[in-house]
Amino acid sequence: MSDTLVGDPLVRVEAVSKHFGDGPTRVDALRDVTIDVFPRQIVALLGPSGSGKTTLLNVIGCILEPSSGRITLDGDLVYDNRWLRSDLRRLRLDKIGFIFQKHNLIPFLDNTENVAVVLVLAGYSANEARERAVELLDYLEVGHRKHAMPSQLSGGEAQRVAIARALANRPRIILADEPTAALDSHRAGIVMDLLRKVATDQNAAIIAVTHDDKIFDRFDHIYQLRDGVLENN
Repeated sequence: MSDTLVGDPLVRVEAVSKHFGDGPTRVDALRDVTIDVFPRQIVALLGPSGSGKTTLLNVIGCILEPSSGRITLDGDLVYDNRWLRSDLRRLRLDKIGFIFQKHNLIPFLDNTENVAVVLVLAGYSANEARERAVELLDYLEVGHRKHAMPSQLSGGEAQRVAIARALANRPRIILADEPTAALDSHRAGIVMDLLRKVATDQNAAIIAVTHDDKIFDRFDHIYQLRDGVLENN
């Protein structure tokens, strides 16, 4: 775990609220949530189903628009009661990597191509994209499977390829939704060790939604959400 917090937060969420609907049908999914996540820090979002964890992750990932508040990502104020960036797709490509419980690898592409496709979308040449993809697969110790198809991978290998894809464009903010839920204790530990390596080597911040009590001791801080309210800070 990180002993000290260095520099400015990579993720700053200030008094963010999100509601769906209006009047008697209104649902307050987030209510005045404030958190800071710093470089090299790995934090967890915990809470019962419907507590707002995934909503908060999607708000930070610029997938879901808040109702109010401020969001700063890597020093860039991106939301202040409205989006301040017109191209959110570019923002996500530049700043954020996503890891999901289901790896969502494209079944008809091999592992190198699954990672490279993100870079091609970001404007890299095909050769540059493949070189970067192989570099990442080697970094995550799955380079020997670079020509394999997703269907040929174990659960742990598939999650490593998914992490490689999330790191493809060198984002400093990694958002993970139940990254170890489908893994046994041993493989879950390996994935968390890899995320710690990424946080340290790339000076990155990692935020994970999880229910997996096998990995609670791997986080620098745990945020508890209940009914859209942050219970501890």
